Amino acid sequence: MEAITFFIYAFASIFVIVNPVAGLITFISLTSEMTVDERNASVKRSVAVACLLAIVFAVSGEFILRFFGITVDCLRVAGGILLFTVALDMMHARVSRESVTAEEIQDATRREDVSIFPIAIPLLTGPGAITTVILVMRAGAAPELKMLVILAILLTFALSYITFRFADRINRIIGVTGSLVITRVMGLLLGAIAVNFVSIGAWNLYLSMV
Repeated sequence: MEAITFFIYAFASIFVIVNPVAGLITFISLTSEMTVDERNASVKRSVAVACLLAIVFAVSGEFILRFFGITVDCLRVAGGILLFTVALDMMHARVSRESVTAEEIQDATRREDVSIFPIAIPLLTGPGAITTVILVMRAGAAPELKMLVILAILLTFALSYITFRFADRINRIIGVTGSLVITRVMGLLLGAIAVNFVSIGAWNLYLSMV
């Protein structure tokens, strides 16, 4: 039961920050000039790179924190604040600058290959996603729980692949209104996760000083 609960927590935390549904319109606009085969190849490449990057940071997160002398509670507070700003953008149906900026989108229109930048990075795996996978991996103390985090990452990007692979069809089905509703709900969930990160990190920092 503990493993199932942790997996649901890990998957929900990672999926709502990656949020491929919110990136649908951006993905469609960036690949509008591509043929079907080119778009499919771009989807495979971007999702594979984004997934690999998330796994690398999840596995090496502990080493990165030690290398820079950052405690996990400091990362919880800083990451929670970052995620909360993203959640506010999502709840107001705005494109988060943490995911991709207007300047990056404009620059991408001049690129032949947009699969790595800006689709894989930072649209799918941006600073918020990297912070989240490190913190969620750190929350799983036992090796089997850490494996569940890797499974949650794989499931998240499998769903991201399906979402982008059938982007036009999904966009026609849910429409702009449906996409905004889903984004706002995910923003609410992400806001709750962000508050949880900040509260735990701040409390642990307080206890370490008293």
